[in-house]
Amino acid sequence: MLLRPEDRTKLDNTNDRLFYRDPRLVTHVDEGFIDRLTQLYQTLLQPNTKILDLMSSWISHLPPDLEFAEVVGHGMNAAELEQNSRLDRYITQNLNTDLELPFTDQYFDAVLNTVSVQYLQYPEAIFSEIHRILKPGGIAIFSFSNRMFYQKAIAAWRDRSETDRVELVCEYFNSIHVNNVPGFEKPQYVIERSSLPGFLQMMGLGGGDPFYAVMARRSTGAIAGDLDQ
Repeated sequence: MLLRPEDRTKLDNTNDRLFYRDPRLVTHVDEGFIDRLTQLYQTLLQPNTKILDLMSSWISHLPPDLEFAEVVGHGMNAAELEQNSRLDRYITQNLNTDLELPFTDQYFDAVLNTVSVQYLQYPEAIFSEIHRILKPGGIAIFSFSNRMFYQKAIAAWRDRSETDRVELVCEYFNSIHVNNVPGFEKPQYVIERSSLPGFLQMMGLGGGDPFYAVMARRSTGAIAGDLDQ
């Protein structure tokens, strides 16, 4: 496994469903981050495709002028997901206790995750599931900043620098193999940040939220199932 048991620990070990029980109808990153993410989606997503917004919330960052065949949301709070007008349907599921996604093989053209990858305690399992439900050539896009619920982020995330976190998500993708063949193509990434020190940005003292995105396409030669252990 990519992570050791101690890497998966959280400062707050209480049930995640209790932590996310009350809806948080707020934005967790600034407008500059959101605009940059929407631009990225505009470039990488295709119309009339099926999208899974994994660990979603009450707002969508999808380009308003792009129409999709289906947008499915996943999250921990139904009240938040009900507010998201771009979702055609949604599911609630704790990915740290239930590691299998309830979707058929090769169903989605894209899987998106915004500012939430740091909370996955078993990312290898979830990335394996993302590989399974993506169509060959389909893309997974993970975006994040330097903000988080610190007590719920795993140690492997908390203990790394921002740049090292980009490399960690790349490692998540690279850990997936099918019959000794990489399940994803080589990950690509975007790093856009202010020259101000990170602690000043986190205090809201200018510079805007840094923008990080890691993306990879499911290899066209990788077959669903039979993931290497």
